[in-house]
Amino acid sequence: MSTARGSELARKLWITIALLAVYRMGVFVPTPGVNAAALGQLITEGANIFGFFNTFTGGALERFSVFALGIMPYISSSIIFSLLTAVNENLSRLQKEGGDLGRKKINQYTRYGTVLIAIVQGFGIASWLQSDPGGMQIVENPGVGFVAMTVVTLTAGTVFIMWLGEQITQRGIGNGTSLIIFASIVASFPAAVGFLWEQVQLGELRLEGFFTLAVVAIGMMAFIVFMERAQRRIPIHHAKKVVGRKMFGASMQFLPLKINMAGVIPPIFAMSILLFPGTLAHFFGERFPQFANASEWFQPGTWIYNSLYAAGIIFFCYFYTAITFNPDDLADNVKKSGGFVPGIRPGKNTSEFIDRVITRLTTAGAVYITLVCIAPFLFFDNFQIFLGGTSILIVVGVSLNFIEQIQSHLMAQRYEGFLGASRPKRFSRAGRRG
Repeated sequence: MSTARGSELARKLWITIALLAVYRMGVFVPTPGVNAAALGQLITEGANIFGFFNTFTGGALERFSVFALGIMPYISSSIIFSLLTAVNENLSRLQKEGGDLGRKKINQYTRYGTVLIAIVQGFGIASWLQSDPGGMQIVENPGVGFVAMTVVTLTAGTVFIMWLGEQITQRGIGNGTSLIIFASIVASFPAAVGFLWEQVQLGELRLEGFFTLAVVAIGMMAFIVFMERAQRRIPIHHAKKVVGRKMFGASMQFLPLKINMAGVIPPIFAMSILLFPGTLAHFFGERFPQFANASEWFQPGTWIYNSLYAAGIIFFCYFYTAITFNPDDLADNVKKSGGFVPGIRPGKNTSEFIDRVITRLTTAGAVYITLVCIAPFLFFDNFQIFLGGTSILIVVGVSLNFIEQIQSHLMAQRYEGFLGASRPKRFSRAGRRG
């Protein structure tokens, strides 16, 4: 049994690696009819919002590959239906009472929303490329045919990435969507470090500044690891009980509650919401002047962007924690197991106590995530994309989650081996005679 569990873990690891490799290979498959070199120069020298979008697509936007839209349309659609599920009675009932079938139905709606958002974004970027942004001719043969081909290609690429993420979640290890974003960010790190070193050689960045950025990034990683591991442990006491003629003594367990119970979901969701209108405003800004100001508002680093980003992170910290952790269910489970929190009555009082603890932890977690994601914008104005607290938070958070899932597989394998070794051996009849 232990060997079977080990081979299953190895199989899941190889599936995860193989699917992520397929995603990275797709980043280098170009979309026809576009001068990728000119577009890459425009994005590199252009607005910060393109730098952010390019980072979270793993350089696919810069190369204008079939994966140029990345996984962001799927995340945007997930946000929409998460909010709709919270406010719409039919969707809420479908999720709570529909079981697996209800969840599959909502996932299907999310996929439809992904296709719709990808079509809108694909049309926007195709129209923008045809307008010769920056005075450069990027599209070789503009026209309706180019727009249609680009929309179909980019939408198909997004749908394929969505499928890859679902396959990783079902057949591999970890959350597929988070791992795809993780792979995109990690792939951009070498180029980011190379860019900073080039700035040092050109004299635009002092060597002391380069090492300062490195020290700050390492310190930020250590701080994130500490906060992600931090938790509040609520003691749960179990009184003595008699089963048959045996008496079992009192015991104490702990209910662990992490400071950051929402993980990396809040910054990803908040960033996805801000990137969507910002990119659309930039795409249509030249044709519709009224969108030009909106494009400037959503530039990363501006006070409007920072304020909206912080508000979005805080909102999704509370929102995701509220839909994930139910204090009434936790209190009910503690009561059914015969446990109680010292000094707190079982039932409603325990639920209210757990709710207060979760609210305080969520507040602390929201402040921590907001500081990590916003601080680089405030202190490193020119290089916030490369030192991005959001990028470091996602990389560290996904890595820790991935390691935890591997450890859970190894622990299950160890327990199965222990139970198998403790079982009494069975001897055959011939053996007993001998």
